[in-house]
Amino acid sequence: MTSSNGAPGRGTAVVIGGGLAGLAAAWALRGFAERIVVVERDRYPAGAEFRAGVPQGRHAHLVLEAGHRLLEEMMPGINQELIAAGARRVAVSDVRWLCSAGWLAEYPARMGFLSCTRPLLDAFVLDRVRAHPAIEFLEGTDAVGLLGSATAVTGVKVRERGPERSEVRGIPAELVVDATGRSTSVPKWLAELGCPPVPEERVDAGVAYTSRIFHRPAGSDLGDQAVYLQTKAPDAQRMGVLLPVEGDRWIVSLAGMRGAEPAAGEEGFAEHLGLLRDPLLREMLRDAEPAGEVRGFLPGPGVRRRYDRGCPDGLVVVGDAASTFNPVYGQGVTVALFCARELRRTAKRHGGIGPATARAARRAVTAASKLPWMISCAEDARFGATTGAPSGALIGLQHRFFDKVLAASTRDPAVTAAFHEVMSLVEPPSLLFRPSVLSAILRD
Repeated sequence: MTSSNGAPGRGTAVVIGGGLAGLAAAWALRGFAERIVVVERDRYPAGAEFRAGVPQGRHAHLVLEAGHRLLEEMMPGINQELIAAGARRVAVSDVRWLCSAGWLAEYPARMGFLSCTRPLLDAFVLDRVRAHPAIEFLEGTDAVGLLGSATAVTGVKVRERGPERSEVRGIPAELVVDATGRSTSVPKWLAELGCPPVPEERVDAGVAYTSRIFHRPAGSDLGDQAVYLQTKAPDAQRMGVLLPVEGDRWIVSLAGMRGAEPAAGEEGFAEHLGLLRDPLLREMLRDAEPAGEVRGFLPGPGVRRRYDRGCPDGLVVVGDAASTFNPVYGQGVTVALFCARELRRTAKRHGGIGPATARAARRAVTAASKLPWMISCAEDARFGATTGAPSGALIGLQHRFFDKVLAASTRDPAVTAAFHEVMSLVEPPSLLFRPSVLSAILRD
């Protein structure tokens, strides 16, 4: 069996959820499934507009160095298209970053991240995916369950949304990909099929967000710089970030861990701004005109579901539906792209979308989320009100070493560069143990 472009085909793949993770997954499967169906509960806006199905979309987003390298590899030319539309590539050395130990040292970095509003990023990815002849969309459609049994998922139950409830119908599929994000219903649907609960890890720092977009003041000398005022455990539990986005604007997101959450509305935004560790953000926004309302967001706990340890054939879970992180670390978009990369690699290795592909993809997706999860959990564990966080001698040792890394990053550009590579998910933490870097970290 071959697809219309001559590549090996293996029937139908259904992707539940048409956000960034789902679009990337659908794109990854091109050439390995004859038919790829994306089931999306919303109807997409005509352009780069916020939509209800992406509640986190009104808050600061970035694509880390590892992520935008991968995005360009998956969709050649898309980064330049985004930049032409107003997205900004911000060098990590152009981030005025106040870590727990102080301001990071300056140096001429080559790495950077892609900064734009989430709707702009989603719109350009959607345009690419829509153009592929093997990919079709069911907009305004709810997925309401899975077809199959406790041993194999064989499709998806769907129902069109609308004032009159339509009939439920099934879409048979050789592969089902869950990309429905934090609100995924797949664990419940698997239970309905008789599957045991999916093992999971859960860490909750109680983070809450408030965000607003501003017009950049005339004469501002920041250019494409960004600002990150980080928390400092245990007492300074508030953070703030400013990113340049399209339309000559800034998006500013403020957040607080449990016990230091921002209050709602303009007054809450202004109060939280004044409680940050440094007045830089407040001073920058003094003459900035708001370009929208203040928006709040409660992301909920970080959850890592171990589908690699128990899951019926025919199912792969990607993006936030598989692993959600505390958003303050900026990892979510990049990890969603990692998931798509692993899905494509395994489909290529196994020549299609059969059971072996799903099993291998589940293992690979879990492995891709391991480092981001470790980073997120270790930092969340610093706050006393965090629930489910790792503890004990090992986490204490990690904290003490990372404190030394941060201290060295404020005075030694070589350490700062290594720190940026690890946090950008370009290199593993073992980079910090290279002799030239480690000696600088341990130097008093």
